[in-house]
Order: sequence, then C-alpha cells, then structure tokens
Amino acid sequence: MSARQTLATYRRRRDFSRTTEPKGASRGRTGDRPCFVVQIHDATAMHFDFRLEVDGVLKSWAVPKGPSTDPHDRRLAMPTEDHPLEYREFEGVIAAGEYGAGAVIVWDEGTYRNLSTDRQDRAVPMGEALDRGHASFWLDGRKLHGGYSLTRIRAGDDGDREAWLLVKQDDERAGGDGTPDPRRARSARSGHTLGQTRRDRG
Repeated sequence: MSARQTLATYRRRRDFSRTTEPKGASRGRTGDRPCFVVQIHDATAMHFDFRLEVDGVLKSWAVPKGPSTDPHDRRLAMPTEDHPLEYREFEGVIAAGEYGAGAVIVWDEGTYRNLSTDRQDRAVPMGEALDRGHASFWLDGRKLHGGYSLTRIRAGDDGDREAWLLVKQDDERAGGDGTPDPRRARSARSGHTLGQTRRDRG
C-alpha cells in the first residue's frame, strides 16, 4: 500500500483550509536513518503522540501517560491514523471545531534503529514487525534514549479498539524519571510549553 493510500484517513479528517497541519507531499525517507517524534497534544484529553517513520509515513500511537524512561512502566498506546512525514515538525494550535483541536508541541525528536528479530534471531523489517504485533527499536532522541518495545495486547476484534504497550527496555539508558508533567514540558524545537504555544500561535 502506498503512502498516499495510507494517508487517506488522515486527510479525510482534516479541513486544510482551517488547519496548518501538513497535507503530506514528501516522498521517500527523511534521512539515512528513520526518524521518530513525540508530540504533546492538549486535545479533548491531554496525551503524548508517539510516531515512528515506517514505509514513508509516521506510524502513530496516542500514549495517554507518555513514554517513560523507567522499564517498570507499561504505557498504554492506542494506534491512530498514519501521519505524513512532515508532521514530525508540526507545532501550533489546531483550530476549535477541527479534528484534534488544541495545542501541539514537539516534546522529543530524533532517529531510531530497528532491533526487531524473529524467533530465529533474524532481522525483521519494522513494518513487518508491527504487523506481527511486536517491535523493538533503539531511540536516539534529544530526551529519549535506548531500547524500547511496542507490543500489541489487543487485536481490535469484536468492536474493541486495538491496543499496544510501549515499554522502556532495561538497558544502560534506563532511568527512574518516568515522564514529565505535559503542561510544564518544553518543546525540543522551540523551547515553548503548551501554554506559550497556545498564546503565541492560537
């Protein structure tokens, strides 16, 4: 399936005459290594959006409590629609009445390495690993570092939404800091908080 096809839901939900969110025009990869981004989104419910570049789009999960540096924290991650690669740079305020209305900041950004393997310890492409329901990767961000994993815990059958867990691996980059208060956290790009972004760009 092409990136254009996987972005159909993203585009259908947005009126680009009223939102500054990107439509998604780029093709190909963002660099030598795939990128990741974590955005804080003050929508109807405050949450973190965790996104990984996979096959020309940003595979996305809403993480209510945010990614943690503590391996003991098992963070619920709910899949959302694929986003265009340009979304990794998006900060601003989505207008009232639009899908996802509210302020957005880039809390963390960087690149990642796919560590996913099969039972024979053979490398598995990230897209295939996600299809199988378990992916491991190493984050090199401004704030998040080290190994993480995403594991599907509910397939989304019988009317239930699909659900995953995002967990920090117990490695040399693990810590006990958990996740920052999203209302006080600052953007990795602008240094602004959600409140400052709302005032400056609202």
